[in-house]
Amino acid sequence: MTEHNEMNVGEETTEDGKFMRRIRSFVRREGRLTRGQERALQELWPVMGVEYRDEMLDLNALFGREAPVVLEIGFGMGKSLVEMAAAAPERNFIGIEVHRPGVGACLSSAQDAGITNLRLFCHDAVEVLGQMIPDQSIDTLQLFFPDPWHKARHHKRRIVQPAFVQMLRPKLKIGGVFHMATDWENYAEHMLEVMNAAEGFVNTVEGDYTPRPDSRPLTKFEQRGHRLGHGVWDLLFARQS
Repeated sequence: MTEHNEMNVGEETTEDGKFMRRIRSFVRREGRLTRGQERALQELWPVMGVEYRDEMLDLNALFGREAPVVLEIGFGMGKSLVEMAAAAPERNFIGIEVHRPGVGACLSSAQDAGITNLRLFCHDAVEVLGQMIPDQSIDTLQLFFPDPWHKARHHKRRIVQPAFVQMLRPKLKIGGVFHMATDWENYAEHMLEVMNAAEGFVNTVEGDYTPRPDSRPLTKFEQRGHRLGHGVWDLLFARQS
């Protein structure tokens, strides 16, 4: 569960002094590191961590092999991401998260699971995608349970917006899938509206939403929601052009 993804537009100046608006994928809400998380960051980051640089990555070199790539934006504490990587050793997984305690927890879980097909960024997803992820290199992009910003006046902060979707689009291979999930029906409707209007994408199902794919683990939070009668909506849109 990630609680900090949002479309945050800041102001910066260009060389001629004019203001420009810049998309960010998060609001930084840093918590304290536990000893275990701090130790994982110190010991495991050199193995699984990727430092942000303003240069494109060679993903085959990063993983030491060529394999389908799954990239998740805002993996929270990383439990489901590790579970997915463990269940699909034939795939390469990339996680992007700005919350250092979450990165530390994910590193620790990955070590416990003994997986080697996972690499992590602790940086703004928009910058990582724009500057480091090559075009047409990702098979699946995942965005699970982003902050719903349920108050109407905050809807503009939701990360799933037309500009964000078109920024993601070239990173996906043709036929690659953008998989979103939310437990807020209003946000699901918003996602569906944005994606139905998004150039170059097509829904992978004839209806609006798809049943939860086996590839997305059922979280304890989601199980509790089911018991309370809460819904979860999955949307899978493929890049068509």
